[in-house]
Amino acid sequence: MGRGAGGRGVTGSFRESELSRYDRQILLFGEEGQERLKAAKIFIAGAGGLGCPVALYLAAAGVGEIRLADCDAVDRTNLNRQVLHWEKDLGRRKTDSAAEKLRLLNPDVRVTDLPATINEANAAALVGDADLIIDALDNFETRYLLNRVALAKGIPFIHGAIRGFDGQATTIIPGKTACLRCIFPRAPPAEVFPAVGVTAGIIGMIQANEAIKFLLGMDGLLAGRLLIWSGATTEMESLPVERHPDCQDCGAARRER
Repeated sequence: MGRGAGGRGVTGSFRESELSRYDRQILLFGEEGQERLKAAKIFIAGAGGLGCPVALYLAAAGVGEIRLADCDAVDRTNLNRQVLHWEKDLGRRKTDSAAEKLRLLNPDVRVTDLPATINEANAAALVGDADLIIDALDNFETRYLLNRVALAKGIPFIHGAIRGFDGQATTIIPGKTACLRCIFPRAPPAEVFPAVGVTAGIIGMIQANEAIKFLLGMDGLLAGRLLIWSGATTEMESLPVERHPDCQDCGAARRER
């Protein structure tokens, strides 16, 4: 079983409206499980193609606090896949646009919108005391930075990425599984990549599912496994991944610096 909700105790009670909202989930994992979700704080890096479905489904599930970081504004080219942004939002900050929809969906969830560029100077502060970091980014340099923050703070890190009909996801548990740098020692070339909205939806929902399972303390995470999705052939597989002893982020090379 995972540590769940950062190891915090389960306290408090639900209003009748909450019990009604979460009725079908409570049938599955009980009020204690729902309390674990309510107690959780999630940091989502990116409010785009992956970040939108991740945030949408975690808010619907009743995760207590969602911290959403993104520096961009909504552009028309985003609208085929970034489902929290609509035509009326063109030109708005993505964090404002997404936070508005999430608050309308579930007023009981605290949404903190962070309109910031994630960098070396602010990454640790933006993550804060989150229970999970979710990678909904589109570039590896910032992913590597958040990987290092996750390792330093001991916070699990759920990676996701897409390109066209293809996608991937994994859950990184610091000190136990391969980190992002172990799996991808070098960043792929930067590019403007093709993107189909359904691919972002599928991978984003897999990431949200991993987050919920972790917070509930469930087994079966994508820890030590890289899930590969091909929408073109409707096939999915998972590949084992292992820690690299010389990894510059989590291995001997880091400890010697």
